[in-house]
Amino acid sequence: MTKRKAKNSSEEQQKHFKQAWGQLIAYCKPYLPAIFFALILAVIGTIFTIIGPEKLSDITDLIVDGMMGKMDIEAIGKIGVFLAILYGLSFVFNYIQSFIMATITQRISKKLRNEISHKIDKLPLKYFDSTTYGDVLSRVTNDVDTIGQTLNQSIGSLVTASVMFFGTLIMMFSINVTMTVSAVLATIVGFVLMIFIISKSQKYFMRQQEDLGKINGHIEEMYSGHDVVKVYNGEKEAKETFNEINERLFNSAWKSQFMSGMMMPLMMFIGNFGYVVVCVVGAALVVKGSITFGVIVSFMVYIRLFTQPLSQLAQAATSLQATAAASKRVFEFLGEAELEDESHKNAYLEAKNVKGNVEFKNVQFGYSADKLVIKDFSIAIQAGQKVAIVGPTGAGKTTLVNLLMRFYEINSGAIMIDDVPIQSITRENVHELFCMVLQDTWLFEGTIKENIIYNKENVTDEEVIAACKAVGLNHFIKTLPDGYDTVLNDKASLSVGQKQLLTIARAIVKKAPLLILDEATSSVDTRTEVLIQEAMDKLMVGKTSFVIAHRLSTIKNADLILVMKDGDIIESGNHEELLAQKGFYADLYNSQFEDAS
Repeated sequence: MTKRKAKNSSEEQQKHFKQAWGQLIAYCKPYLPAIFFALILAVIGTIFTIIGPEKLSDITDLIVDGMMGKMDIEAIGKIGVFLAILYGLSFVFNYIQSFIMATITQRISKKLRNEISHKIDKLPLKYFDSTTYGDVLSRVTNDVDTIGQTLNQSIGSLVTASVMFFGTLIMMFSINVTMTVSAVLATIVGFVLMIFIISKSQKYFMRQQEDLGKINGHIEEMYSGHDVVKVYNGEKEAKETFNEINERLFNSAWKSQFMSGMMMPLMMFIGNFGYVVVCVVGAALVVKGSITFGVIVSFMVYIRLFTQPLSQLAQAATSLQATAAASKRVFEFLGEAELEDESHKNAYLEAKNVKGNVEFKNVQFGYSADKLVIKDFSIAIQAGQKVAIVGPTGAGKTTLVNLLMRFYEINSGAIMIDDVPIQSITRENVHELFCMVLQDTWLFEGTIKENIIYNKENVTDEEVIAACKAVGLNHFIKTLPDGYDTVLNDKASLSVGQKQLLTIARAIVKKAPLLILDEATSSVDTRTEVLIQEAMDKLMVGKTSFVIAHRLSTIKNADLILVMKDGDIIESGNHEELLAQKGFYADLYNSQFEDAS
């Protein structure tokens, strides 16, 4: 049973190896003519190198003959010039080959990174719900780098080593069969060990790439949540998890690198052993008069040229295995199911012409098909209304907003904006209609102004300043050394509340007809919250606004409050109406003040 499992595992690894390389070769198809040209140059350069030792034998014989009589300097000089030209051309061809391969591999790596970057934009959010960011980053960096290095170095080495090996073998047989057989028998042990090592090391290279992605994912998570880890004294558990993954990576990396590292010492031993065999057998043949001393000299060079490709082939085979593992991960990512192509959709809603009527009709949705989060949701919202969505955690508040933004697709029903189903327009068009402020802030490295006008064109300085004044941030920005041109990075110390205010200012500048605030004021103090609320009330005039809030005191002036529980609306109305009903909302509202007291 164990042997059968091992056999099936080996066959599966071979299948994955061939499949990964098949995908990579198909991906490199536009560059194959240039790659073949570069490899032909490498073959010619290698052939020139192989011819050299035979001419070196001629020089040696001329020198030996000269020592017995008159030295033929002219003949020696001609062969020397010929060798210089031969090795010079070999260098030029190999240089051109290296230049072409370096250029092509970097273009392929660049293309892969671009496609991964574009792929990230096309993947649905549910993919990232089940995949760590670190693992995705590892595919962009480690895996693509592995592919690039192999294409640049190992492919050329594989071809030149193969030509060197078989070319040297042919040259040796043409010179002396007995010496050649002796050299081959001396190195055959190296062949057997090399094949054995390659067959055993492939699985460890696959495991190494997977473990590398896992450890990157864990480090990224622990780094981004460093404060939480410290506060909850989670360092021990984080270290244990890291050590566990790191130990697996150590084992797989150690085994793969150890096996690949065995190649060079092994080949050096075989090469040195070959020297001994050539010298002993050659001396015996010289004594018999079967060969000249020059043949021994040429064979000593050829035995090195013969064994050297073995180590190169072994290293290339090792790199090919690592690349197969990396390719599998990269093309697996590129092959993930994408969001639906919407290029065929012609309907378009112009943001400036949208009134803001929103309607949910019998909407059903579940993150998995067998478990609905929103069961049968229907509501009609008039243009310009401020709609507050409240309810306990897990009621479906944020899910509702995600559906409205088309971050997720509904299972059934319809969501309408101005009587137009949002499924009939592109996601990009839907996003143009909304400005959104989330509980989690996002700022990139750039100036304050660049962060506020993110992806928005033709925004004046006056509009930026007005937005910052509306959220009470203008005074703080003016106290900074460079004002609105202050660069936000790790050195710029902003509080969580100030970062939130910047994202709110960004939403104000966008001037979209629909506004979403998902716990937007949860990270600011009470006084700032009041100022933001007043500014938002003014800015919401004429806009349809959706506000998710746990602090019910912030949404008392909402035109419509939707109370959600278990994916359904259980109550709706304004603040006074809901309090008068003395239902779930009234209990929720009163409990907050009881907790506060």
